Amino acid sequence: MKHKVKLKGILKLYLRWPVLLSVLFVAMDIRLFLYGRQAGITGLFFLLLYILASSIVYSTSRKRMQRELIEFAMNYGHLQMEIARNLTVPYAILNESGHFLWGNDEFVKVIVNKKAARRNISNIFPEITTDRLPHDYNLQVVHVKLKDRYYRADMRLVISENIGGLDIKDDISQLIDYNSIISLFLHDETDMMELEQKREEENLVAGLLYIDNYDELIDSIDDVRQSLMTALIDRKINKYLQGIDAIAKKIEKDKIFFVFKQRYLAELKANRFSILDEVRNINIGNGQVATISIGIGIGKDTFAERYDLARAAIDLALGRGGDQAVIKGGDQEQFFGGKNVQVERNTRVKARVKAHALKELIESKERVIVMGHSIGDVDSFGASVGIYRIAHTLNRKAHIVLGDMNSSVKPIEARFYTKEYEDDMMINSQMAIDLIDESSLLVIVDVNRGNHTECPELINLAQTVVVIDHHRQAGDAIDKAVLFYIEPYASSASEMVAEISQYIGSGLKLRPAEAEAMYAGIMIDTNYFSARTGVRTFEAMAYLRRSGADSVRVRKAFREDLGEYKVRAAAIQDTELYKDVYAIAESQSEGIESPTVVASKIANSLLDINGVKASFVLTKYKGKIYISARSIDEVNVQVMMERIGGGGHINMAGAQLTDKSIAEAKDIIRKQIDNMIEEGEI
Repeated sequence: MKHKVKLKGILKLYLRWPVLLSVLFVAMDIRLFLYGRQAGITGLFFLLLYILASSIVYSTSRKRMQRELIEFAMNYGHLQMEIARNLTVPYAILNESGHFLWGNDEFVKVIVNKKAARRNISNIFPEITTDRLPHDYNLQVVHVKLKDRYYRADMRLVISENIGGLDIKDDISQLIDYNSIISLFLHDETDMMELEQKREEENLVAGLLYIDNYDELIDSIDDVRQSLMTALIDRKINKYLQGIDAIAKKIEKDKIFFVFKQRYLAELKANRFSILDEVRNINIGNGQVATISIGIGIGKDTFAERYDLARAAIDLALGRGGDQAVIKGGDQEQFFGGKNVQVERNTRVKARVKAHALKELIESKERVIVMGHSIGDVDSFGASVGIYRIAHTLNRKAHIVLGDMNSSVKPIEARFYTKEYEDDMMINSQMAIDLIDESSLLVIVDVNRGNHTECPELINLAQTVVVIDHHRQAGDAIDKAVLFYIEPYASSASEMVAEISQYIGSGLKLRPAEAEAMYAGIMIDTNYFSARTGVRTFEAMAYLRRSGADSVRVRKAFREDLGEYKVRAAAIQDTELYKDVYAIAESQSEGIESPTVVASKIANSLLDINGVKASFVLTKYKGKIYISARSIDEVNVQVMMERIGGGGHINMAGAQLTDKSIAEAKDIIRKQIDNMIEEGEI
């Protein structure tokens, strides 16, 4: 079918002006007839002559004019294409699905592979996914990288308005499907990114370095060797800081503030803060080992903000037991070191100070609510009971929040359902939410991560929060606590509460059931006093024995039934020895009242096998995979569990995995072992 070219608008009016002028001549000729017949006939002759001439000119020149207009439009379009093709900015046209349709020479030089781009632009730029394509009139900006160049991709949807009478504003989705394209401009940002990186590298980074056990170290050696030890430590530290062109200032005898350019940070990460090992290897023959902690703040706009992050980082390093470096940038943390068991501090000054602070907080409130971690164990229950007794001694109402507990707690818990204790001593989460108000103190024991507590909602509702825990502090630890008492070297939370109880005063005296609950917490967390016990652990045990704890009765409470023993035996029999030294086993949870407790016992038992460096026992329970990780002294299982979202201690840790099978969980553990061996962590 042959289409006719129709002229429109002002051009159509311009070409028809002779016809319009003829109307004027007709009116003028009528006027001439009124003056005289002869004049009218003369005018009519010239009018007919004009109409004839105009018609001949119009009919003969119209097609030529249309042809020339079309040639002009084609030349104009060709000119536009040439301009677009020769643009120095890479420019392309995509369809609405992201398929490459056309690109100028600069764009083709950038992408090289046009065939891959025609399949989809995401084959060239993976950052430009379907959901990142523009779906409305707004400019869509995506930052992409190709080889060693960085680009800013500006994309905009271009829609034709001439389509089937559809209203472009009311039916944009149909136009996108049938008559739309996407314009894409690439702006090279490589030079700007390099300048930004150089500027970032020149930023000053704030750091703090503390000698963890300075006082204990100096007190343990004679006067002659004190100066030698101090000089050796200072020499190592100063040499290390000079290597990164740092400016250092000793702010206290065991604390150093230093600043350095951020470009050296990658080097520190690469050698995993070797200064930690260098200081630890200092030996002057007295058997004492020095350790240091480092906190570094990065990422903030001002130096003062980076210094605040450095202070938060050093607090986190010390809260995790020291002997490690922490880099903190905003809400993200990186941990290095922390491979060794923490050195126990013999002084009880800190416990006495924390006890005094806790006493003041309790006395300033009317009610105390105590909460442990979810699926509470003996230690969290024992520590909760200790805080309960402290609150009652200070004449304050107290409640313990209990939810799901493992079976080992029940024999201990049963002793508190007597006339000696109030009916509302144990409450559930909903009751605690109803009770808490501005006159309540929330004390959290045996956990420092909010989402692992029995009732996380309580933390947001409480105005005053206290945290007492022996686990290494995590990056997502509760940040609103007014009193934060973390001692990673302590064997258990019950040990810490037992120490605090001795400094509360006010005639505090534990009842036998309370002393046995705390005694049981220490006993279970130390695997019957065989792991992570120190001088202060046994001092706490002695205090509890004097308060009426019966060790025989506690031991009887934790005897196993035959079913659990068979599960343990089956898990040990089917244990896999990965790389001959890492025991990985599965514990069956069917028919077992507390599968996670049984898994912990299996993990402890596997360490008794000759050659085993670490054990990992997996249990599927309530839709999750629970991992119990144990070691003696060769593997830091806490670091490994942190990498998969868990935590704990150097030689006793755990994690929870969701939406994973047992086989997938085992693969994750094997991969983490391989990664830590490759990185030198093991």
